[in-house]
Amino acid sequence: MYSAPWKAWTKNKIEKQKKEIKAMLMKQIIEAYDILDDGNVTGKKVEEYLRTIKPDADIEVYELKGSKGSTDMLKVRIPGSKGKTNGGNAPTIGLLGRLGGLGARPERIGFVSDGDGALAAVALAAKILDMQNKGDMLEGDVLISTHICPDAPTQPHDPVPFMGSPVEMSQVNQEEVSDDLDAILSVDTTKGNRVINTRGFAISPTVKEGYILRTSEDLLDLMQITTGKLPYVFPLATQDITPYGNDVHHINSVLQPCTATKAPVVGIAITAEVMVPGCATGATHAADVEEAARFMLEVAKAFGRGQCKFYDEAEYARLVKLYGKMDHLQTLGQE
Repeated sequence: MYSAPWKAWTKNKIEKQKKEIKAMLMKQIIEAYDILDDGNVTGKKVEEYLRTIKPDADIEVYELKGSKGSTDMLKVRIPGSKGKTNGGNAPTIGLLGRLGGLGARPERIGFVSDGDGALAAVALAAKILDMQNKGDMLEGDVLISTHICPDAPTQPHDPVPFMGSPVEMSQVNQEEVSDDLDAILSVDTTKGNRVINTRGFAISPTVKEGYILRTSEDLLDLMQITTGKLPYVFPLATQDITPYGNDVHHINSVLQPCTATKAPVVGIAITAEVMVPGCATGATHAADVEEAARFMLEVAKAFGRGQCKFYDEAEYARLVKLYGKMDHLQTLGQE
């Protein structure tokens, strides 16, 4: 028989673990994965899931057509207690789930690695809506956006194949990136390379109007807190922050939002120790996606309160004064 003190200690430990689990997004990750891992999934089905959490949520779903098919755009706007939607002045953050597609059917059966960005975005929407139901409102508005496509094409890419997309990246940028966003976190599976050799997630330096700036200390602090580990930062080449379509190599689409905005952008790369093709199935690690999404949630909380800076405004202004604007890197350039 166990002693009374042992029983009490065990009960307290279980209750503490339950509270920790509730603070995480694992429940939302599992629910979202179950919905997205479906050859017939649509944006409307994702909307229906989110409305089971908050029926009056501000959700927009519509079809976006491209040269290789179509996809369903999903936008969720979640007002903050002091956000612009409610007449306040707290800054607005965009949380964008980047991907080519959720699946590569019929060539591949099931949810592909490339879909992790959408998985994180949908889980984040579900979590923040649930938080509001429980009385926890972020101060700033949050715009969450991704697209839902269960049968995207694949395309050749070095060193491993990429997932393609039924629509052009410029089309997605036009739909997701708006002038009311004061900062953007863009999450994308980033496993098809040799420059990030850790499993979990890594962040990029801040990118703003063609400049690759120093990595935000505030973001590094939050990454350490949420992971309990030293932070990982992945390297960027100049060509990685230029638009798709200029016939140069890009690490992937994680930084593509930076080509369509004046706001600072940070990439959240879901990573692996080895190269994994974006079209691979069975390659999603729920714990890694949850950790990345939880980090993004903590950034959204702090950014809305004015407690997280993506870049040093004075230092950026000094760079522009000394070296001029670099926004030509946001264009396709000149031949």
